[in-house]
Amino acid sequence: MTILEQLKEKVYEDRKALHLIPEAGFCEYKTSAYIQNVLKELDVEYELVGGTGIVALFKGISPTQTLAFRTDMDGLSVKEESSFETHSTHDNFMHACGHDGHMAMMLGLARVLSSSDVKIVDNILLIFQPAEEGPGGAEVLVNEGILEKYNVSEIYGIHVFPSVAQGKIGLCPGPMMAMTGEFDIDIYARSAHGAMPHTGIDGIVIASEVILGLQSIVSRNISPINPAVLTIGKMDAGERRNIIAGKARLEGTIRAFDKVVYNQIKTRMTKYLAGIEAAYEVKIEIEYRDMYPPVVNDQRLFTEFVNFHGVQCEVIEPQMISEDFSYYQEKVPGLFYFVGTYNEEKDYVYPLHNSKFNFDNRILLDGMQSYINILTYKGSIQI
Repeated sequence: MTILEQLKEKVYEDRKALHLIPEAGFCEYKTSAYIQNVLKELDVEYELVGGTGIVALFKGISPTQTLAFRTDMDGLSVKEESSFETHSTHDNFMHACGHDGHMAMMLGLARVLSSSDVKIVDNILLIFQPAEEGPGGAEVLVNEGILEKYNVSEIYGIHVFPSVAQGKIGLCPGPMMAMTGEFDIDIYARSAHGAMPHTGIDGIVIASEVILGLQSIVSRNISPINPAVLTIGKMDAGERRNIIAGKARLEGTIRAFDKVVYNQIKTRMTKYLAGIEAAYEVKIEIEYRDMYPPVVNDQRLFTEFVNFHGVQCEVIEPQMISEDFSYYQEKVPGLFYFVGTYNEEKDYVYPLHNSKFNFDNRILLDGMQSYINILTYKGSIQI
């Protein structure tokens, strides 16, 4: 029996326990306590970081490097409707993004490294990170200096992913996930009676023109070989059906794989809105909130990973979703990859952040095996 088969029931229990207690970012108090209790049982030294986060160091007998592995801890504000054996005990919160599975894999790795059958050669750092879903716990931990403190050489991260078949690992070299930001546009027009539109300035008409005009930025100002997205997902305007809207608000997102392209979009938006403001003689304010940088996989780590995982790997197209793992990659070489969960036979087909999202517990062993493969290939452990 392999070491993973010996540990699988413990790992499944970890996922079940963590699935019951999803919590918001930086409020993962029960989650943090559970992880700390497991580490104490394993007699693993750890420290608290970022409030609720945890880092655990396994010291090697003759270290030449420190390999770090990161998992996220927070849940989502989603009412659970999944097929998992038990549901969240926290009202209107669930692990709809699979972080319960990520943590179970990492605790599984801790169990492996604590086994007397494993010789640890290099230093290995396990990072349990809060607030991946927002506002970005990775940046907090990076700013606290954990990478420098533990002299991290390279870092790896996993995410379960329903667009990749169960049993496969999806990844790509270079840009894999997009840089993302949010924006709010406030249009201050002039209200009037609907029967006398000439006496007002219609905020809805202006907002409509802005929506259509902004779409031309990606199609006409950005090179077609540079993927980018500008989406307006919400508009609030108007008071009643017979009143000219005196104010309108648009909310949206920008995504790109290249920071230059991302900033080009923002520049074009600002200039376009200034033109609309002058043309309609209104005041328009825009607020940008730059969020996560792009996830960019190190070429050397990608090549190594594909070489020792072989046909299990599936090179995928870059994704326009985002991940704060990117903050670590700005400091040290890093590799982020997807563990496939799609299984039509078992109805594990729902997307991330969906109230019905679920996956087969067997994929927890897939993730743990990938960790072990990395460490054995690097010579960082011997089993």
